[in-house]
Amino acid sequence: MIKLGRKRPLVKGPHLRLAHYLTPALPPAPASVDYLPAASAALAEMYLNDQLGDCVIAAMAHIEGVLTGNAGNPALTYSDAQITALYSAIGGYVPGDPNSDQGCDEVTALNYWQSTGAPAGSHKIAGWLTVDPSNRAEYEAALWLFENLFFGVELPDAWINPEPQLSGFVWDVAGSADPQNGHAFAGVAYDAQGVKISTWGMEGVITHAAIAEYCANADGGQLFVVISQDSVNRASQKAPSGMNWAQLVADFDAIGGHIAPPPLPPPIPKPMSKYQLFTLISEANHADFRNRQMDVKQMAADIASVCKQVMG
Repeated sequence: MIKLGRKRPLVKGPHLRLAHYLTPALPPAPASVDYLPAASAALAEMYLNDQLGDCVIAAMAHIEGVLTGNAGNPALTYSDAQITALYSAIGGYVPGDPNSDQGCDEVTALNYWQSTGAPAGSHKIAGWLTVDPSNRAEYEAALWLFENLFFGVELPDAWINPEPQLSGFVWDVAGSADPQNGHAFAGVAYDAQGVKISTWGMEGVITHAAIAEYCANADGGQLFVVISQDSVNRASQKAPSGMNWAQLVADFDAIGGHIAPPPLPPPIPKPMSKYQLFTLISEANHADFRNRQMDVKQMAADIASVCKQVMG
């Protein structure tokens, strides 16, 4: 059995858009990426979403597993008690009171995650950005650079009647979105078919056509990318000039994100001039003559070796 529980976000506040920070120098995203393997144990967790309408909390936990796992650490896996505490803090759930199991929305959850952490006091995110679901290049760039997508969708009935039972399900365009079927889930990979998602302890695919159809605001959908300090550091190495990193840091700091500037990439060596090349060869050979007897063939071989190293 599965549960849903995502509400349409009502919280007002700054919604920073990923597109605002992308530059013309951003290289095309790879044809496919997959951040699932480093977080497979965390993504296999149901996180009580078969008992409670805590899908937003489960999506948070799955994304945190991806972020920690792909940072070279063990993927963070939450206990049931931690999941319940987050659902109580964000959604007002009171354990033992089924009437309080009313779900929650992803914007409230993201703001809590940024300000308080998940669990409280740790694993704070630097911030989050809205992503255009109608722009495949944009959401693929978001997933490639920052290793996640956070979906908030009103599912068509066909996606859950019957319910998915095993990994490998595919969600494609299938009729109108149903406002009663609000659900949140994590995106962890993409390819030509669509984005690989993690929900209810399973992996499936939401096609590119379905993303454009059901993630639009007009259909009650939302699409976000979660930003952590580690993912910013890695993203800046993938695309050093592909985003306005200074502006992103400034804007996150302005709303309490407290993100550190990403490390600068190593400088690109300048081509060596002919004079520098001649000087290098000359110095190398003078040193060789001082230290040992050298015949003509050996000298020629050494010069060729130096030229090969310098010229590539």
